[in-house]
Parts: sequence; C-alpha cells; structure tokens
Amino acid sequence: MKVNIQSLHFTASEELKTFVHEKVSKLEHFNEKILSAEVTLFAEDPKMKENKHCEIRLVVPGNDDFVKKNAESFEAAVLNSVDALQKILRRKKEKY
Repeated sequence: MKVNIQSLHFTASEELKTFVHEKVSKLEHFNEKILSAEVTLFAEDPKMKENKHCEIRLVVPGNDDFVKKNAESFEAAVLNSVDALQKILRRKKEKY
C-alpha cells in the first residue's frame, strides 16, 4: 500500500512522517485491497486547543473511505483517524 503524506502550511518532520506511515500501514491487515492512503495534516486556529487535524482517504476499489479527526497533536489526530478507519473496515468485513 502506498501512503501519500501531505502537510499544509508547515513542513512535517521525518519522525512525524515515519509515525504516520507506520500507523496507516497497519490498516492493510483489515483490507488487503487498499490501493493507497492519502494523509493530509494541517493546523487551524492557534487559539483553539485541539487545532491539529488529520484527514485520511483510503483508496479502495468501489467507494473510498474517508475520516477527518482533530486533536492537540498530529500524532493523536493520526491515531484517532486510524482507529476510526479500523472500525469502518471491521464493519465492512463483517457485512461481507
């Protein structure tokens, strides 16, 4: 699975990119048909406490899966997004 990481209005560190790649790659265990994952990281209003956002789009045959979560740090936002996608993929697997 190919993981594309895009950071808007900032430069993501190598540690953050590695962290994102590790966590998102684990989603392949739930659906081996995932072609790629498009991850977008961005920060909004600095006055807000939870202003770090993570959007993940899983490109799969048929309908893509999309999640957007926010948290105090990019790492927490990524973990929240991956957890939400795991639930979605589990539900789809049980449905079929």
